[in-house]
Amino acid sequence: MTDELQKHLDNGLYGVPLLKPDEQRKYLGTFRERCYLSMTISQMTKQQNEDYLRKHLKEYPNSKILINGKVPETVQQTYIQLAMQANLPFTVVATADPYQNDRIGLLVVAKTAVNEQTIDIEKKVTVAPSQKQAAPKKETFWHKLFR
Repeated sequence: MTDELQKHLDNGLYGVPLLKPDEQRKYLGTFRERCYLSMTISQMTKQQNEDYLRKHLKEYPNSKILINGKVPETVQQTYIQLAMQANLPFTVVATADPYQNDRIGLLVVAKTAVNEQTIDIEKKVTVAPSQKQAAPKKETFWHKLFR
């Protein structure tokens, strides 16, 4: 009985223990494996990133948009309108790092794990499906041997 009481007191004093708290702080309260796409605060001000997001939001129908609360309000309004046009729910999340421009400003997330390899929007733009090159044809053992 005393263990339960101590646990209850600890939870009251220090809060409920979190799983991967640093990762949750970095990704606006969610986990990395749930992210489809991310934008830093400085990337949110670029028009090409906004256009890419506008075109590709339809690819994530059951997703949600998380917006960092430290993003300037004019930029926030742009992305809130974009989310409303795509009929996606959004949340403005209050964070503790107001002065760092390299922090995540926007995330497109799922309710469950999706394990996207690349989530940074600028890296996704450079590796767009239309720009992917065909993989070089592998030579078989016999071709290498008798060449």
